[in-house]
Amino acid sequence: MTDRARPGFRPVTWPRLTDALADRVTATATHDGSPWPRVALDGAPAARPGERADALADALRLRGRPVHRVSAHGFLRPASLRLEYGRRDPDAYYDLWLDDGALWREVFGPLGPDGTGRVLPDLWDPATDRATRSPYTTLPPGGVLLLDGPLLLGRGFPLDLAVHLRLTPAALARRTPEAERWTLPAFARYEDETRPGETADVVVRTDDPRHPAWNG
Repeated sequence: MTDRARPGFRPVTWPRLTDALADRVTATATHDGSPWPRVALDGAPAARPGERADALADALRLRGRPVHRVSAHGFLRPASLRLEYGRRDPDAYYDLWLDDGALWREVFGPLGPDGTGRVLPDLWDPATDRATRSPYTTLPPGGVLLLDGPLLLGRGFPLDLAVHLRLTPAALARRTPEAERWTLPAFARYEDETRPGETADVVVRTDDPRHPAWNG
């Protein structure tokens, strides 16, 4: 069933949505006994997943929950690997840009059931193509991992709550800057292969950013 076919989508404001998601996160039990709930806000850059994740982080902190914010942008591979097939290869964008192994090593592994909680916020700066050298931090038990970025689902990450910010192909094309439209085939492939509108726990329709709707 596609997200269009799902019943129960209803309009919501961003502040009310953020509060509802924060309440849901605080009530979420981890699927594997980890003391750290792991949450992802998945969406194309045009859907502004980072902005939505920052707002959710603020709401969680107001509820007394420590948050470890991670953006996929800080875990991209070096340019020599990321751009091996050119700067505008949509399949490379889909398959090669995100360093899944680094995320497992520096974030998901330490936040597993037997983890230490010692994590990094980022690893690589794609603008300078150098390691960020950010310091490790320790997330206390009960703290929340909040990851944002595109193409996050279907990678086997141990997520306890996955939120997909949905854009129809037409809205995605309309809201994606001209210089980034070469990525559109990657998102079409994502829809075909991963079906994020079906696999995510929560889907938020964001075609009109002023009037979101969700199935929560």
